[in-house]
Amino acid sequence: MKTIFMGTPEFAIPSLEVVAKNTDLKAIFTKEDKVNARGNKIIFSPVKQFGIDNEIEVIQPKKIKDEKIIEKIKEINPDLIVVVAYGKILPKEIIDIPKYGIINVHSSLLPKYRGASPIHSAILNGDTKSGVSIMYIEEGLDSGDVILQESCDILENDTLGTLHDKLKDLGAIGLEKALKLIETGKVEATKQDESLATFVKPITKEQAKIDWNNTKEVIFNQVRGLNPFPAAHTFNEKDENIKIYKTEKLDKEYEGQNGQIVDIINKKGPVVKVKNGALVLLEVKFQGKKLQRGVDVINGRKMAIGECLK
Repeated sequence: MKTIFMGTPEFAIPSLEVVAKNTDLKAIFTKEDKVNARGNKIIFSPVKQFGIDNEIEVIQPKKIKDEKIIEKIKEINPDLIVVVAYGKILPKEIIDIPKYGIINVHSSLLPKYRGASPIHSAILNGDTKSGVSIMYIEEGLDSGDVILQESCDILENDTLGTLHDKLKDLGAIGLEKALKLIETGKVEATKQDESLATFVKPITKEQAKIDWNNTKEVIFNQVRGLNPFPAAHTFNEKDENIKIYKTEKLDKEYEGQNGQIVDIINKKGPVVKVKNGALVLLEVKFQGKKLQRGVDVINGRKMAIGECLK
């Protein structure tokens, strides 16, 4: 089966390996190269690097809806196109080219969390289940028929990073099964229930700012749902930006105002009062500094009882 793969980040690599191993992979499409913060080094996407390492043609169109690009795909004449976190919306002219259509590995149990931030959203909302959907791409946003799904538990100590890694591997497992179904003509795809569809947009700066008037559960999920990137953050009384990477919930009620450092737990970290209890700060990063454990923040006297975070 002749294929084209479209993807960009690390999340796509296990699925790309499956496509390269199980099909006749003719070309890889990925987003354009980035330049690093200093502007002096070009950064290849993980998917591009895979193509270079494995001597597979890499194509990086500025616009996917381009006549030359569409003609190139027609020239390759793939039986199937596989998309995993490509970052571009495909036009109907491309969707209609492959004999077996275009399939996508989406990191949620559709129709829940269609859109740009399904992994973040599952943790931010305190879900206990997640998974991947192998589905057909159509013109609507993540609305195509689902070939199969693979699910996993979200543990309380899972973060955006750990769930991302679970789902990238689960996506490859599901994709390999889907390729076999397509090749043997045994696909029984299921239409999504539109009444259950939810949509999630890219994470905003506002979502990363901690509101200490929220409950401990909301803030706890915010911290782990944005770890490692962009990271939940707050400001101290000196207006230093402090990123919070790990917390622990406390049921104990304290006097004082929400956001105030109300206690110090030895060998753990500072305690911040919130709406319905408190949170221990276990891992934090002060602006311009390295990541620190809460205990080091105490020992370095970076936070003191009575100080207010905002």
